[in-house]
Amino acid sequence: MSRSRSSSSCFGAKKQKLDDEASNHKIIVPRNGISALGVVRREMCLYCLDVLHSHLHKTGPPKTPTAFPNNSYPLFVTWTHGKDESLRGCIGTFNALNIHHGLREYAITSAVRDSRFAPITEEEFPHLTCSVSLLLHFEEGKNYQDWQIGVHGIRIEFANEKGYHRTATYLPEVAHKQGWTHLETIDSLLRKGGYRGPINEALRQSIRLTRYRSDKLSVPASEYLRERQNGYRV
Repeated sequence: MSRSRSSSSCFGAKKQKLDDEASNHKIIVPRNGISALGVVRREMCLYCLDVLHSHLHKTGPPKTPTAFPNNSYPLFVTWTHGKDESLRGCIGTFNALNIHHGLREYAITSAVRDSRFAPITEEEFPHLTCSVSLLLHFEEGKNYQDWQIGVHGIRIEFANEKGYHRTATYLPEVAHKQGWTHLETIDSLLRKGGYRGPINEALRQSIRLTRYRSDKLSVPASEYLRERQNGYRV
């Protein structure tokens, strides 16, 4: 099963870009700093915050982290702002990257190169929350309904009305948060992926669907700044 080599943002995608939407749902970090699936660690979010803090303050990049292994995963980094957790940037990739390099790259890319938003500023930093999502357990679906709402993220491949190959994705939390059915999710995803023609059952049945799981944690910048003041380093 091939996967696109291009980065993907949390919303609309064009051509080979992927399309994803991050939830504003607040995720509580467990006391042990490890996610429910045991893959994402709190230190990964702290490292992304450290990378962005260094970038905004024009200091040298942080040292390579030692708190978590340099395994390879597809990943997304999401930035939200304020108590309402309004989206400020979300970009990721379906390529499996070494986690140290991937987090360093996408912490900056999602913060300052998401074309839907102005780059995040130094003044905003204390009010940010960073979320890291690692994508796992990819499986090809039998049809466009072969996935579970609230459990699976989905990536679809289809031909648009002009015959061009397009791809689009939603992370697992999106359909559940929006209250969508399978059909509503697929139709929304087709539109987000750039399909402009009429949507019918024949089109839905032509879709190639891949389902996956996402392991996700969030850490607020205020927590990072407090630990930084106390001398903590990832």
